[in-house]
Amino acid sequence: MCEAHSQGTGMGGTGGQMNESSVRTEHLPGGPDLERIMREHAYRGAYLQLTVRGALVLFIALTLIFVPPMNDAGWCFAILGAYALWSAAVALWIRKGGTGPVTMIWLGLFVDLAVLATLTLLTGLAAEQSWTADILSNGLFVIPVLACTQLRTDVCVGVVACTIGVFFASSWATMTSNSEPWPSILLSTMALAGVGAGAIGLTRIQRSRVLTIGHLVGHRTSLLAELMGLEQRERTELSEQLHDGALQYVLAARMDLDELAGSAEPVALARAGKALGEATTLLRSSVSELHPTVLVHVGLARAIGDLARSAQGRGGVVVDVDTSGWNDDLRTSADEVLFGATRELLGNVVKHAGAQNVRIELARLDHRAVLVVSDDGRGISADRIAQRRAAGHIGLLSHELRVVAAGGSFSVGPGEESGTLARVEIPFEIVTAPDHDR
Repeated sequence: MCEAHSQGTGMGGTGGQMNESSVRTEHLPGGPDLERIMREHAYRGAYLQLTVRGALVLFIALTLIFVPPMNDAGWCFAILGAYALWSAAVALWIRKGGTGPVTMIWLGLFVDLAVLATLTLLTGLAAEQSWTADILSNGLFVIPVLACTQLRTDVCVGVVACTIGVFFASSWATMTSNSEPWPSILLSTMALAGVGAGAIGLTRIQRSRVLTIGHLVGHRTSLLAELMGLEQRERTELSEQLHDGALQYVLAARMDLDELAGSAEPVALARAGKALGEATTLLRSSVSELHPTVLVHVGLARAIGDLARSAQGRGGVVVDVDTSGWNDDLRTSADEVLFGATRELLGNVVKHAGAQNVRIELARLDHRAVLVVSDDGRGISADRIAQRRAAGHIGLLSHELRVVAAGGSFSVGPGEESGTLARVEIPFEIVTAPDHDR
């Protein structure tokens, strides 16, 4: 086998399709790759937002410590404590993953704005002169930066507009205690508006990039689908040619040998019969592997068992198959992809791994299939993978692309003790279900 890693689920767990409160994708071609990319970009923004919010919490804390308010200091620190706990809870929620955080985190921007506005007014209105309020109001400049981490321009515009309004209102309300003239308030408001405009522009740029990536991913997925369909058609045609051509000639030759059994030398006939028998077995195996109709008739679990027996016969390895977590009556949309990946992984073990034992595990986790193939061979390094791919050995890469294109993940790496461990996880739709699933 070779060592590689490719993820289809992306950051933040599996999750479903993101709704309009995160990133609107109505103009983009659909597909699991697109959903993965959208989640990745949304989570990058969420983590950046957490970092900036942490800096905001620290800024408020340092302001209250080094420039404490003349009145209501207890209330100010209580609000700060609650805000810090809320920020920590949001951070844990985001780390949990899923689609919830990236679809709802924009609401937290209004909490940031409310906290800063409350503290600014509380420290500015409660005293005749307060530098605390003047310093805290500068924290409002961070809000547009937080807003631009969102991929939705309308959210950024709404937050920026509210921030400018709150800044102007709080500066107006506290201008007496701070003895701040109108020109200063207006110039500060204009500066904040400039920061907000930049944040909106940055959001539009980010969104444009994601839209471009989405279109490219959509085209890539379409090309992959066409390529896989073409390859499957070629396999089917080759399988039919072998079955209707070479295999029929071999079977006819065996029948001719049976008719000559009494008139030819027994030893020569036995050798020819054995050779034709082995050729028949190999041709049937090749036909089955090229176009696995066995999947329809006996199911994925038994088809993988046939692959294991074939590998044992070819390579002299012991293959242990565990399909107890997969129902024999189940037929899914991922059967051919899983069968092809198993065939390629087993072929790599037989040809390159130098293994004595191989273990195949196939299980169902709700509507996801999990395939694990491990061996005790010599393993392979990442450099060796790159060398083999550069030399044109892209068999495993093609199966990796199939899995990823179907919304799954494909990883190959070192085993727990030795050898190599490959894991394929892919979502599926049920084509034919067992009785208890109907």
